[in-house]
Amino acid sequence: MAGSGSLIGTMAKTREETPTLRILLGAALALGPGKVALLEAVDRTGSITGAAREKGMSYRRAWKLIEAMNGDFKAPLVVTNAGGSGGGGAQVTEAGFDALTRYRSMEDKAGKVVRKEIADFARLLKPAAKS
Repeated sequence: MAGSGSLIGTMAKTREETPTLRILLGAALALGPGKVALLEAVDRTGSITGAAREKGMSYRRAWKLIEAMNGDFKAPLVVTNAGGSGGGGAQVTEAGFDALTRYRSMEDKAGKVVRKEIADFARLLKPAAKS
């Protein structure tokens, strides 16, 4: 499943008036929008370096986030392959895809429950600045 891109592509979506979800269990921030985006980038690029570049962060930051996720879950969400002449790589594991699927499901359910409140709240905000 790793490297498929298609599963992740169907889960990622535009987040304009949709709440973001942070899963806090105990002291650990198990998953939030940043870690989810990094996992999706690892799946798309097949490497931590490529994912870090895509997300505009240092390799060290990406590696630390992946280490934290792998440490918070019973099974690793990302596995790496040693480098060599063909280079290394990284794949999102079955556990990683399971966590992503469950995260997106919870996010969608939360969004549906508070849809009206989000729309009402959004009307209180200034319009986004045009770039």
